[in-house]
Amino acid sequence: MRRIGAIAKATGLTVRTLRYYEEVGLLTPTDRSTAGHRLYGTEAVKQLYRISLLRQLGLPLEQVRETLETGDTDVRSLIAEHLLAIDGRLVAENRLRNRLLRLLDTLEADLDTTAALLAVLEEMNMTEATVDRRIAILVYADIEAAFEYLTRVFRFGPGELTRDSEENAVHAEIHAGDGEFWLHAESEPFGLRSPTNLGGASGTMAIMVDDVDAHYEYAVSEGASVRYEPVDQPYGYREYGAIDPEGHLWSFMKPLP
Repeated sequence: MRRIGAIAKATGLTVRTLRYYEEVGLLTPTDRSTAGHRLYGTEAVKQLYRISLLRQLGLPLEQVRETLETGDTDVRSLIAEHLLAIDGRLVAENRLRNRLLRLLDTLEADLDTTAALLAVLEEMNMTEATVDRRIAILVYADIEAAFEYLTRVFRFGPGELTRDSEENAVHAEIHAGDGEFWLHAESEPFGLRSPTNLGGASGTMAIMVDDVDAHYEYAVSEGASVRYEPVDQPYGYREYGAIDPEGHLWSFMKPLP
């Protein structure tokens, strides 16, 4: 039996994420200690593996729940499927590697490389043609404060929060329905700035929700800085907008009937 902190440290997930999985009914602790600490046994760890794998495959949390409730989530079967997916990627990468080795041989022999280069290009495009995941990245000066605010006020699902050797938050992941976004630190070399230091935002995040008004009321109760209240837009959506503490604009919307 392991306590929640040990599970978080071993898996790279955050305690907040594990608690959120419990809150939404995905992961229940096996037991609690006499002091009330959550304890996780083998079956709970297997369940966490199921959840993590299904998330990695791109399923939103609601679909993860449905799959766990109705689908075949035997750990042995999931591991086999996981291995097949990895093997498929390894085969493609190994094929590209062999093409590159042949290209090097052609260069060393001072032969015409046109055919070899075309083969490499074909393999590269075949390997990279399928887009299997999309991630939005937002820049923040204070990643930890942004992580806390976004998960509390907008009720996004908390993901991994990564710290450096000095315990400073350097990366964070947030789940939003069928997608996710990452919180990125400001970077001088890449010219990345938070809207706070940039003097304004250069984009906005649009999030689809089931009930715009209910989401609005909850966000306001948690101290959201509202830019505009729920309104029916002429382009067919009901939405409201809010600004987070560093100036990113968030629009929460739903298609009108």
